[in-house]
Amino acid sequence: MNWEQLLSLKRYGDTIKRLRTEQDDTRLGFEVDYDRVIFSSAFRSLQDKTQVIPLSKTDFVHTRLTHSLEVSVVGRSLGRIVGKQIIEKHPQLSATHGYHFNDFGAIVAAAALAHDIGNPPFGHSGEKAIGEYFKNGNGKRFKSQLSEKEYHDLTHFEGNANGFKLLTETKHGNQDGLRLSYATLGAFTKYPKESLPHKPTPEIADKKFGYFQSEKSIFKDIAEELGLENSGKNGDIHYKRHPLTFLVEAADDICYTIIDFEDGINLGLIDESYALEYLIKLVKNNINTEKFHSLTNTQSRLSYLRSLAINTLIQDAARVFIENEEAILQGNFHESLLDKSKYTAQIKDIISLSVEKIYQSPEVIEKEIAGYKIIATLLETYTQAIENSVNHEETNFDKLILNSFLKGFEAEEKSTYQWLIQLSSQVAALTDGNALRTFQKLSGSKLG
Repeated sequence: MNWEQLLSLKRYGDTIKRLRTEQDDTRLGFEVDYDRVIFSSAFRSLQDKTQVIPLSKTDFVHTRLTHSLEVSVVGRSLGRIVGKQIIEKHPQLSATHGYHFNDFGAIVAAAALAHDIGNPPFGHSGEKAIGEYFKNGNGKRFKSQLSEKEYHDLTHFEGNANGFKLLTETKHGNQDGLRLSYATLGAFTKYPKESLPHKPTPEIADKKFGYFQSEKSIFKDIAEELGLENSGKNGDIHYKRHPLTFLVEAADDICYTIIDFEDGINLGLIDESYALEYLIKLVKNNINTEKFHSLTNTQSRLSYLRSLAINTLIQDAARVFIENEEAILQGNFHESLLDKSKYTAQIKDIISLSVEKIYQSPEVIEKEIAGYKIIATLLETYTQAIENSVNHEETNFDKLILNSFLKGFEAEEKSTYQWLIQLSSQVAALTDGNALRTFQKLSGSKLG
């Protein structure tokens, strides 16, 4: 892989190559990507989607939206630090092609901003709830009508693949989705493979999958334009990661490690004295002891340590990337940047405490259970109505559902897979609050 190809400004449908030297620096293509994401309805919906606590009523707890904004800020810093050193190492990128180190920051920031855009309501339990419906619930009835890969898309519904769908699909006359640059879409795709074979290797890029069968041709076009290394076998589509994906992933890892930890403290799930101790271990080589002790309360000390921890991990993740740039370009780097960090032990300690005290807390588990019930009910009601309609057997109840909750949904000319993946994506697009209110209306417990 080479940087000039990886930094492609092409957008889906382009017939003429977009050159960096011809870009307007006041309205750079990669910055347009950021703008298009932030003004999209799918991004706005993240304000009412779970980051840590589903359906939280507490103002200071992060939502997917605030988390995504913070990840984009961290990603921009990572991209600029790395980009500066890459431009110095490969001067032709600037001298011949006109690229600037800020381009790296803009690409990573845009991809990071969108990284959670496809996540269903109720966090990762929402993904599992959709998958469970098709694997073990009444959705299992569709298995005989689907290919193996199509069925796996549904039984292992993946927020990353749904994000790629939202960013690229033609919907409501909006041709080719947001039409982001291929560089940004490449950096966005953490798992550049289809759903099967399932976890073919222990490489981090094979942990999940990055697109549904419905977006297969779009993804292949992007991968080929970017020059991603094709490692697929027996006709399976499988590529090595876009190098900047490692920075998007690192930005997300840094934020959820530190910020989720902070949320747990603010919620009273983690003792403040524990928190300070864990964070001090992480930043002990960079802490200004005099400044720290001059802070007069725990909250201000926590804020100082959080800021220092994020900056410490940004600098170290950039170091790991640059030291391994050649292996990354060759597709031979198979771990996350933080897995190679010199702070790995401290990071693991923080995550272990967060898992125990936050992610497995009764408040989180109880609301995740409710999320399973809500999503299963929506999918069952909707699939039954659409299936009966396609077969011209709809009941009066089905007609009410189609004319209210599914108004405008088109299934008549689609295959079973096409309307099922579209419906699953539509359910995934609901916010936590909207999913709950819809469930209450379908259950008859909330009218009006």
